[in-house]
Formats: sequence, structure tokens, C-alpha cells
Amino acid sequence: MIVAGREAGGVFMVESPSPYGSTKVKFMAIRNRITELLGVEFPIVQAPMGWIARSPLASAVSNAGGLGIIETSSGELDAIREEIKAMRRLTDKPFGVNIAQAFVRDPDIVGFVVDQGVKFVTTSAGDPNRYCSALKAAGLTVFHVVPSLHAALRAVEAGVDGLVVEGGEGGGFKNPREVATMVLLPLVCSKVGVPVVAAGGIVDGRTMAAAFALGAEGVQMGTRMVSSAESPVHENWKNAILAAKETDTVFLNRFGPGPALRALRTEKTTAFEREPPEMIMGEFRDALALYFGGDMEASIALSGQVAGRIDAVKPVAQVIAETIAEFEETVAEMATRYGAPGLHRRG
Repeated sequence: MIVAGREAGGVFMVESPSPYGSTKVKFMAIRNRITELLGVEFPIVQAPMGWIARSPLASAVSNAGGLGIIETSSGELDAIREEIKAMRRLTDKPFGVNIAQAFVRDPDIVGFVVDQGVKFVTTSAGDPNRYCSALKAAGLTVFHVVPSLHAALRAVEAGVDGLVVEGGEGGGFKNPREVATMVLLPLVCSKVGVPVVAAGGIVDGRTMAAAFALGAEGVQMGTRMVSSAESPVHENWKNAILAAKETDTVFLNRFGPGPALRALRTEKTTAFEREPPEMIMGEFRDALALYFGGDMEASIALSGQVAGRIDAVKPVAQVIAETIAEFEETVAEMATRYGAPGLHRRG
């Protein structure tokens, strides 16, 4: 069981004795608008990946001081209801739910989420106006996932509490005109006043520090969490991530029909890169054979370019602890090297 809590002086301790190994680290908790809105110790959010973002993974993230998210993109709402019940058995920490608008067919999805007693929701893959008002009227905090400045401004106008700004290097379904986090994140942060969580390319403390330098107050991790010890996916997928080079993802279906996406390079996806299928979503009909059966050619393994930087399967608590420690070290080193008063002044 993970033991996490605040000690004197604002120091936060994570201790994780588990079958995956023990992690015990002390560091200062981070305080900003994201941690205050989400009620978490560290502004690290787990991406809401279909079938993957369920209670074993999400509770591990929440217990380690981040924010676990339960997915709805699988469309299996009866199963999701049970996963939310399981979350309350597995953690007493905050967690959230994602509403993936393009994949959820229940017209009363807002009522479903409200009935589960969830307080934080991310909405994605659709119009931010569709659910924002109803969710906020029910007292929920709402962030919307955006792939462009135009989408960000629309979401802010709709009244969201914050944004998840997702660069095109991230895994999963994408804007067909993808923009890298290095360009998109500072652009959006310069134009909006709401707090921003950066997604796409985030894998460790250095990339977290870079995101903060560009204006974010939190980060979201997807591929790093897919490859974690608590992730339910088959070992073949995890091993494929570990073996991947930085060039071993493909961007598919840029011209439709259906969504564009970024995935691991396999024989299937390499062929699709040259000649896309007529309907990309049809390639997910056997997704569970890949996700949990380990047949890497049965479907499409959605993964980001950070797969090229992941070289070990680690427990979630270790991932978060190492990320925060490296974030603090990076920020301190940058301040020491470049922050001395007058160091670079001309005169």
C-alpha cells in the first residue's frame, strides 16, 4: 500500500512498498492554481486512455500525489461505474473522469458523471460548449483538451476552468494539423488567463520543467503511464515502448475520414503510413487483442514520441517521485546557472 502525506514544513513524503519495488522520497509539495483546483500535491495528471485508464492505474497515480483519471472513451459505462466504485476503495485522494465526446454515445453522460460524485472532469474530442455549462452548474471543475489556439479560445469562452494543451507529439487521437508542444504551449499560455496543463512530450522532470518555463502549471503523462508497472496493458506493448526509438511512432490518417492519430510503428501502422485504410476506426475492432492479448498487429497501439525516451517499466509512485525530484533539480540548476542578478546584463 502506498503511504503518502504531508510532513512538517510542507514536505511531502511518498512511500511505496509494493510488488513492483519500494519508493520512499521526500520533497516539497508544489503549490499553484492546478494543485489548488485539483486538490493534489503534485500537478501531474494521468491521461485518460481508453480501457487503460481504470482503477488500478488511476488509483496508483492519485495515491502518489498526482491526479488519476478514469476514461469513458471505451463506451463501457457500466464498467466505468464499477471502476469509480473501485477507486473509492483504492484511494481516498482526488481523481477525475474524462468525457471523450466523440466516443461517448450516452445522451445523459453529464448525469452519469454527476451521479458518480466526481468533482473534476476533462472534456475532449468535441465542442467545449456541449457539456461545460451543465457540468459547472453541477459544481464540477472542468478542463477541456485543446490542440490549437483557436480551440483554446473557444474553450475559455465556453467557461472552462482550465485547459489541457496537447501537442502533436503525444500519442492518441490528434488534430490532423498537429502542432508541437514547444510551439503550441507558449502560444496558448500567452493568450489565455486560465491555468494550463501541458500534454504531449512529457515524460520526466526535465520535460515538466520545460513545460513550466513555457507557461504551464501542470503536466499530463500518457505513454509514460501506459508503460508503468500498474498499467494493465500486455507486456508486449510495454516492451515495444521500451524498444522504441524516438522515430518509432507514426502519424496516421491526416486526411481522414475519421480522426488523425499517433501510434507505435508496427508492420500494420507502417503500411497504413503509406496507404491509409478506408476507415481508421475500424482498425480498433480488435483493440483488446492488442491491449490485453499482446498481439501488436491486431490493432493500433496509440503511443507518443516519448516512447523513444522510456527505457524501463517503473511503478507509478517511482515515476512521479523521480519526476518531481528531477523537476526541482532542473529548476534549481537553471536558476543557479542563468538566474544570477546582472549576470547577462549589458553595460
